[in-house]
Amino acid sequence: DYTWEDHGYSLINRLYPDVGQLLDEKFQVVYNLTYNTIAMHCGVDTSMLRRAIWNYVHCVFGIRYDDYDYREVNQLLERSLKIYIKTVACYPEKTTKRMYRQFWRHFKHSEKVHINLLLLEARMQAALLYALRAVTRYMT
Repeated sequence: DYTWEDHGYSLINRLYPDVGQLLDEKFQVVYNLTYNTIAMHCGVDTSMLRRAIWNYVHCVFGIRYDDYDYREVNQLLERSLKIYIKTVACYPEKTTKRMYRQFWRHFKHSEKVHINLLLLEARMQAALLYALRAVTRYMT
C-alpha cells in the first residue's frame, strides 16, 4: 500500500526538492540497463528477469505488490541466484567469491555485475520505502 511511484517519490521531493527526481532516475537507469543478451543469446527481452529480481529483493524485505505474479520469481530465478540475492541484500558481509561464481556459471561478468547493481538499487529503494512510510505516518 506504499510504493515509490505513488508515495515515496512525492514525499521525498516535498522534503528535499529535486532529490526524488535524482533517485528516481538512478533507479530507472539501473532497472532499464540491458544489452538484450543472456549468456550467449542475443536479442533477448530481459525485462521479465529484471522485474523478477527487483520484486524478489523487495519481497525479501516484506514488500509485495498485488499486481505482480510472484510465480515468475520461481520460474526465472534459480535457487543459487536467489540465495546469492538474499545474502547480498541482507547479509553483505557473508557474500563470498565462491557464491558469486556459483550462480549463472556461463554468464559474463558484466551480466553478474548488472545483477548486483539491480539488487543493491532495489534494496536501497526498499529501505527508502520503509523510512518514508514512517515519516508519512508521523506527519499524519
